[in-house]
Order: sequence, then C-alpha cells, then structure tokens
Amino acid sequence: MTDSPGTGPRPVVGPVPAGHDPDSYDRLRRRLLWTLPTGLYVLGSRAGTRRNLMTISWVTQVATDPKLVAVSVESSAVTRELVDEGGTFALTVLPRAERALVRRFVKPVSQVDVDTAGAGTVQGEAVVPSPGGAPVLAAAACWFECRVAERVALGSHVLFVGEVTDCGLGAPGSAAGDDGDPGEVLRMEDTRMNYGG
Repeated sequence: MTDSPGTGPRPVVGPVPAGHDPDSYDRLRRRLLWTLPTGLYVLGSRAGTRRNLMTISWVTQVATDPKLVAVSVESSAVTRELVDEGGTFALTVLPRAERALVRRFVKPVSQVDVDTAGAGTVQGEAVVPSPGGAPVLAAAACWFECRVAERVALGSHVLFVGEVTDCGLGAPGSAAGDDGDPGEVLRMEDTRMNYGG
C-alpha cells in the first residue's frame, strides 16, 4: 500500500513486448501481478516521538539463518523516512475478521495519541509498543519486530530487510502465550484492495 498522496494517472512502465498496445498490456500485466498470493499487514514505524502505521502487502521472509523479513515501502512514504531514521519496524499480522482495519492506514496517520511508553491510539485504533517502541495494533493476531539489516533502493520503492528480534501471538504484552496459533490471518484477497503492477 502507500502512505503517500496520489499523483494521478501512472505512466506505462516498460518493457512492453513488440506488437502490444502499451496501455492494454500495462492493464493486463497489473491484473496478473495482482493475482500473486499476498498477505495484508500493517507496518509500524517510529523515529523519536514520531510514529506511523501503514498498510502494506509486499512482505516476505527471505532467509532462515538469520531470520530475515523483507518489506517494500514506497520511496516517498512517511514510513520509509521513519524506518530509515529509527532503524526498526514492527509488523502487525491481523486476523481475517479485521479486514476493514487496514483501510485506516493507507495514508499517513494524522491522529496519534500515545503515552511516553507508546501505548494509546493511532487513527483511533488501540496500539501498544513493540519492545523497540514501534506501534503494533492491539487487534493483532501476531506481530514481529525487526531491526533493519539492509536497505536496497529499487526505484519507486525501498526494500528493507529486517532481522526478526522479537515476535509473539496477539499484541506485545498480551497473555496469548507462546504455543498458540494465530488463526486465520488477513490476505489481500479478503479485501477489494490491490496494489502493485
């Protein structure tokens, strides 16, 4: 997703194979890219006293030793700036039943009311801090905190590769325990949202 303002119609990004109408081919390519199975998450970021939550779909585990998770964030996004400055991010994995919640975080947040520890609300939704202080939605099925290990500039986006430094069921500080199951988690196809292509 994005937490940057929209900029109008997108130009066709190449390459376009010979013999194809660029606009028609671009629409087809985007539709096909949207069919790739994708989760839907909320990325928490913090730098100093600034905090943000952003809906994100481009997330994947990329290594097992160490445990690395990659997230792709739009280069102009507030979240990109905060992750760069703060050096960490927290990923909220939501239950399927919370699909309406992700729509609250497709633009930069404007309402942050948290105490000095980082507990409170963001956009009116309850949050608790990860151990490093990034916001995690209280409605989480599970969460991950990652320390940025690598940054890769990819044109429109920056790929942050983070080492998992902590995780848990429920939200941080909940009594969910360590041996449970997060249950059915939110996926892109559970919503009418799409991103990419």
